[in-house]
This record gives sequence, structure tokens and C-alpha cells, in this order.
Amino acid sequence: MTTLRIQTQSIPLTVTLPAIEWMSTEQFYELCHANRDLRIERTATGEVMIMPPAFSDTGNRNFKIILQLGNWAEQEGTGEVFDSSSGFTLPNGATRSPDASWIKLERWNALSEEQKASFAPICPDFVIELRSQSDNLKEWQDKMQEYMDNGASLGLLIDRKNRQVYLYRPHQEPDRLENPETVSCEPELPGFGLRMAKI
Repeated sequence: MTTLRIQTQSIPLTVTLPAIEWMSTEQFYELCHANRDLRIERTATGEVMIMPPAFSDTGNRNFKIILQLGNWAEQEGTGEVFDSSSGFTLPNGATRSPDASWIKLERWNALSEEQKASFAPICPDFVIELRSQSDNLKEWQDKMQEYMDNGASLGLLIDRKNRQVYLYRPHQEPDRLENPETVSCEPELPGFGLRMAKI
């Protein structure tokens, strides 16, 4: 049986589909293709989460994050940047779409063209998630830990409601920064600091 959890404002709505015992990778791809306007993720246990498009202000802030990361990556030249519509299949089987992510070129180039054209089987080296006003903080913290457990070397969870940024690294407790002006992402991303004023 497949369970769909649909995010509506702050309360997830769960829909159970008894006709589908387990959604295969192909069926999950078909669901995503048929609903291109939605952001769809799948947990390692097979739970499918459907989220509506971002609210306008969140989309604007996401763009400002992507712009900063993209400008740095263009200058630095050792990796590729991905936006929130990019899905990745993590080693634990979950399919996730971080708000912004970066993957080292040598890891990205090691994938086949077919893998790149799907939900690539790779965990980004660097992920950013932006918590909106209605998001449950604990769920986002668990998601950030999942990235770390699956191979990410650095992650930022931006809690703009409380003006905090949680900085994640593998095998460490996250650092909580209070109202930072800039968040340094060194040494993992040399020379990159995320300026928070417009985020």
C-alpha cells in the first residue's frame, strides 16, 4: 500500500492508495511527470510527499540563494549547481529535492547521461533548505540529517522565521547561528559565504 502525504499549509494531508502496494521507481517517475507543477519527494520507506509550489516570497528568497551559489560556482568552476526542481535519489533510496544544491564535477561527471536525465543516484555535496513560515522545524532537521547520513559534506537549514541558520556537517551536532550576516561555507566550498540580508 502506498501512502501519499500532501503538504497543505502547515498540516500534511495523508492519502492512502490501497490499489498500489508499492510504487516502483518507474511508477514514481510517472507520477512526477504527470504532476510537473508539484514538488514530489519520496522517503527511504517509500512514503510519497507531495508539496504545492512555493509561495511567492519563498520562491523569491530561493532565487536569491541560487543566484549567490550559482555566481560562486561559475567563478570557482569545480562543481554544478541545482535548483529546487532537481530531484536526487539518495543511497538510502529516498528521492529528495533540496532548495539549492551543489555537486563536485568529478562526482557529477562519473554519472551516465541516463542517470543525469532522471533523479540522479547521488547525494549532493552541499545542500540548502529554506524553511518557510508553515514548515515543521523538526521535519526539516531530520531531512538535513538524512543528507549528512547519505554523503553530503555540508548543509544549511535556513530558519528565516527565527532568523537562525543551522550548519550541518557529517558526524557533528549542527551549529546554530543567530541572525548571521554571512554564513561561511569554507572549507567545503572555498571562498563561498552566503549573504543573509536578502534571505
